[in-house]
Amino acid sequence: IAIYFLYSKEKFAAQGKKVTYALFSHHNGDIIVKNARYAHRVFGGFITGKIIDSAIVGGLCFIAMTIFQFPYPPLISVIIGVANVIPFFGPYIGAIPSILLILLVDPLQALYFLIFILVLQQIEGNLIYPKVVGGSIGLPAIWVLVAVTLGGSLFGIVGMLVFIPIVSVVYTLLKEDVNKRLIEKDITIE
Repeated sequence: IAIYFLYSKEKFAAQGKKVTYALFSHHNGDIIVKNARYAHRVFGGFITGKIIDSAIVGGLCFIAMTIFQFPYPPLISVIIGVANVIPFFGPYIGAIPSILLILLVDPLQALYFLIFILVLQQIEGNLIYPKVVGGSIGLPAIWVLVAVTLGGSLFGIVGMLVFIPIVSVVYTLLKEDVNKRLIEKDITIE
């Protein structure tokens, strides 16, 4: 289904644009189409940011594993990086088989690796993720953390994934509206 949907996305976009202009005035249709294009860019930017974030985590994992001489650095770093794309549970999904692999070689190193992964995930979740994903969608880091927290508490894992782009779109629309109103009132705030 996804392949057919992606194959026909231009057709669906054109049909959506026709329906929008048929149902709304030309002015309102322009606004809706402009906001839909922006939402599309934000969602695409979010996915790109998430992939970049996961690549950074995989790279940091590889560097640290090489420095601390853990076994299988390339394999485990790829597992950690790829699993990190999955929100919330991804780091755990990647860490469990990785720890089991290291456990087969050296149980003490498996314990050290567990500690390392916990530290890495704290750094990633609180520093890297908000900066990278927030930068890719134009949302300040604090609002990324708010979106993840709010989305997760309201809708679980799906909310954590979807709320970041939604908050980014709402944030931008509100910012534009506030700036427009300030210009209309001839108010300048630095």
